[in-house]
Amino acid sequence: MRDYVFAGGTAVVTGAASGIGEALALDLAGRGSHLVLVDRDAKRLDDVAGRIRARHAGLRVATHVVDLADDTATAALAGTLAAEHPETTLLVNNAGVALGGRFDQVSIEDFDWVMAINFTAVVRLTHALLPVLKAHPGAHVVNVSSVFGIFAPAGQAAYAASKFAVRGFSESLRHELADDGIGVTVVHPGGIRTRIAESARTGSGVSAEEYAEGRKQFEKLLRMPPEQAAAQIVAAIEKRRPRLLIGWSAKVPDVLVRLMPGRYWRLVGRVAGSRRQAARAD
Repeated sequence: MRDYVFAGGTAVVTGAASGIGEALALDLAGRGSHLVLVDRDAKRLDDVAGRIRARHAGLRVATHVVDLADDTATAALAGTLAAEHPETTLLVNNAGVALGGRFDQVSIEDFDWVMAINFTAVVRLTHALLPVLKAHPGAHVVNVSSVFGIFAPAGQAAYAASKFAVRGFSESLRHELADDGIGVTVVHPGGIRTRIAESARTGSGVSAEEYAEGRKQFEKLLRMPPEQAAAQIVAAIEKRRPRLLIGWSAKVPDVLVRLMPGRYWRLVGRVAGSRRQAARAD
């Protein structure tokens, strides 16, 4: 399959108001892609779109403010994108949310909220845009999974379920679309410095102490600038890479799961326990 051509194409990017999505939008614009940006945060989305228009007057930049947790709104968005943007050549399903707490500490409503945004919206938008993408041989799809789509830590049942689902969906879709000349990349970011911790929900059964400790540990992992992650994703799109692991915090777990399938959590638990003890001693 030939390299993906950015200039003159149109990219749909979800979760485009901040983090990796914002960085991707800016990078893609710099390469000559017209943009269709989706997010629930109208103010931040307008800011991103405004900056791109100011820097790249010749590009078309459309915005759609939608909460992907709303299935009816997502279905409407899917139809709108297919009807209003038939020139689409790249779909980046980037939007995502997190939920902290063991399975017995979260409600089914919270679980469904994570699945709606992280997985169901990916399926809906991809399904609606497939005829459009197939009309442009050389098109591409990017689905952002997570390091938690490689291994599943305790306290992340909902998030891991959604991200493993994205991974499986992406791999099957890649095999189906190969003969149509459409590439599919599944991305597994490690600790990227985004707003995901800020926007995450916590199960009602999680104590204040557990919440504080969990958020503290989670934020420690968020080190890589989103611009760096976006650059790697864009490079993977261009070269049609099927799978992209971003950062050591994704690459190390990938190796660990391969070496210790079904048993890796014992080692992870021991390492985490040792670090907690060292932190307390300090």
